[in-house]
Amino acid sequence: MKSNLKILLLLSLFMAFSAIGGMVKFPAVIGTVALDSMPALLIASLYNGRWGAIVAVGGHLLSSLYAGFPLGPFHLLIGIEIGIFVWLFGIVFSTGRRILAATLFLIGNGVVAGIPFVFILSPSFYYTIVPSLLVASFINLTLAHFLYPPLVKRVPTEASI
Repeated sequence: MKSNLKILLLLSLFMAFSAIGGMVKFPAVIGTVALDSMPALLIASLYNGRWGAIVAVGGHLLSSLYAGFPLGPFHLLIGIEIGIFVWLFGIVFSTGRRILAATLFLIGNGVVAGIPFVFILSPSFYYTIVPSLLVASFINLTLAHFLYPPLVKRVPTEASI
């Protein structure tokens, strides 16, 4: 029971960081491109991809809430996509292949995540959103990269939670 409470508190803390990051927006066609995935990338690299995916989905939904859900229910699809890419990032990162993990997240979140919207909305929406997604994904990864070394020494390990 004590361990579950610690995990819940840790996820809540990173979700709060994700909510704060969701307020820092990047110029894009829609107002949901933000720093909301950086805490998810951090928790995925510090602990595991599952926790990162949970924070990523929640963080995107909060970021979308701040923007007024411009794509409506499609934000759930976007949140699930981001969650999958963060989960994949966490799995690959835990094997020690950090550059591959970052590359997969950058390509996945910056290019692949928008592909369903070619069919849902239009190809022009996809071509307009991809540059913003790539820049935002790169900045989220860069911030997580620089925050990881000091945090890995100070946060408790998954085994101690």
